[in-house]
Amino acid sequence: MTAHRRADALRNHERVVVAARELFAERGLDVTVPEVAARAGVGRATVYRSYPSKDDLVLAVAQESFRALRARTLAALAADDAYRALRDYVPDLLEHLARDRGLAAVFFEGRLLPAAELVDLIGRLLEAAKASGPVRPDVGALDVRVVLCGVVRQLIALDERDPAVWRRYASLILAAFRL
Repeated sequence: MTAHRRADALRNHERVVVAARELFAERGLDVTVPEVAARAGVGRATVYRSYPSKDDLVLAVAQESFRALRARTLAALAADDAYRALRDYVPDLLEHLARDRGLAAVFFEGRLLPAAELVDLIGRLLEAAKASGPVRPDVGALDVRVVLCGVVRQLIALDERDPAVWRRYASLILAAFRL
């Protein structure tokens, strides 16, 4: 009986994470815990048992995506041509964020540790790109926060979902960083 309860708890936990991931991707972080519970087919207490706060749930859902984005950013940092890596990276990043409202919201807010770390890594990529391409000497990590995160924030606020529009703004971001 105890093993059966554990299996049920694991299934419920997985259903909560899947429901949260879907809802956050569709609608962003305005989703409520009761909505996640309803989508998962569990009670609110089941969600709160694993995730005492909504931020805990958001972080759990975003962790996997941030790990993938972090790996992509580190690969760009390790590239022989950091400028070319930056040119490829920014449009890929914005297209990814266009498809996942929750991740985009966590990214631009930068209040959860993985988001802040990712923004710092992008700042390092921008610094590295100065050595291999036409990047303005006065741009840095603050500009990543203001320009890149600002674009993300506005596209979310405008409820823009077309990845082509997000890619267009990636081009504008790169133009802002160029000499």
